[in-house]
Amino acid sequence: MLRKFGLLHHHKLGSVAYRRRLLSTFTERDGIGHIQLDNEKTRNSLSLDMMDSIQQHIVAHQDDPTVRCFVLSAKGHVFSAGHNLKELTPERGPDFHRQVFAKCSELIGVILRAPVPVIARVDGLAAAAGCQLVASCDMVVCSESSTFSTPGASFGIFCSTPGIAVARAVPRMKASYMLFTGLPISAQEALESGLVSKVVPSDRLDQEVEAICDAIKGKSRAVIALGKKFFYEQIAMDVNSAYRKGEQVMADNLGTVDGQEGILSFVEKRKPV
Repeated sequence: MLRKFGLLHHHKLGSVAYRRRLLSTFTERDGIGHIQLDNEKTRNSLSLDMMDSIQQHIVAHQDDPTVRCFVLSAKGHVFSAGHNLKELTPERGPDFHRQVFAKCSELIGVILRAPVPVIARVDGLAAAAGCQLVASCDMVVCSESSTFSTPGASFGIFCSTPGIAVARAVPRMKASYMLFTGLPISAQEALESGLVSKVVPSDRLDQEVEAICDAIKGKSRAVIALGKKFFYEQIAMDVNSAYRKGEQVMADNLGTVDGQEGILSFVEKRKPV
């Protein structure tokens, strides 16, 4: 099954109404929601409109029971170069600047709270807020030629918010190296640091992503949603509180229809329905 959606903004120029294509596209195929950043001209920069369009795609489709996961990819050889620096000029003013950073935080929150996994498919550079976006996904599969960086300090604006996501994905020493030097790390370094889940040759990238999505689709959507919600909740807890909460979550899980079917299928030595 293939469904493609193009979100459009409606503007008025004088008395003439016109439509401008948003900067990302959504295609649903076999239970996978493919979101593609599509603005090579700006190296898929995370402008206010770009971030809003990605968010709209997730919110619009996350409760569709046929969608089992999202794959976030980009057109061209730059996943995203980060915020659009033209939106951060002094002329825009601090209120607009805060709006840009707030929208980015809002988008990250939508990704974390989505009831299905969000997988980043990276084939190229992910820099600054683009690296933040990658680090905030549930899983990341990248090509061997991909690189990751937080070079904001080189442009006089430290990658403070990207550093929040990066520091929660990689060890402190690697995060400080990326943030203070601005130097990129390779795909292999990203894998060893925990920033990405898998590294494969470019010609196997789609195959690897599809295999991961197929594995997710083989699980109960409700159980995955329950598990993802608690996974991020417990990260912020102390270990004792996490175990107390986890005990209740697992008991609740066993009380669900899918949980009961899973246990029964194991006892009866058959595949669960």
